[in-house]
Amino acid sequence: MNGRVDYLVTEEEINLTRGPSGLGFNIVGGTDQQYVSNDSGIYVSRIKEDGAAARDGRLQEGDKILSVNGQDLKNLLHQDAVNLFRNAGYAVSLRVQHRLQVQNGPIVPRGEGEPSGLPVAMVLLPVFALTIVAAWAFMRFRKQL
Repeated sequence: MNGRVDYLVTEEEINLTRGPSGLGFNIVGGTDQQYVSNDSGIYVSRIKEDGAAARDGRLQEGDKILSVNGQDLKNLLHQDAVNLFRNAGYAVSLRVQHRLQVQNGPIVPRGEGEPSGLPVAMVLLPVFALTIVAAWAFMRFRKQL
């Protein structure tokens, strides 16, 4: 490994319907309380269990929210962002940036006949253990058969 962490950055439009407990997530960030160094963006800090975001399943903790109902979240104070979410209405459209950590090193497609990466021992060990248990059970109870 080269000590470098690489990320795959994707954007997605997520439409949520406000539930009894709101949209179902908490945010951090803003120009007055940066969550990420040198970035005043708004980030998801927590997904609430059984909330609208959790039921939808696409929004994740650590995602950066770029806009709410088309309104850009750049250069906002934290409280202004909170107010924007509170006043967003019943149906809320979020533009979200996901950052996924990717494996370092070259990605080489496997050719036919090349191993899938699953160690043979991980397959053979459970099969061997089941065979031993079956043999023991047969020997133990064969007189009863």
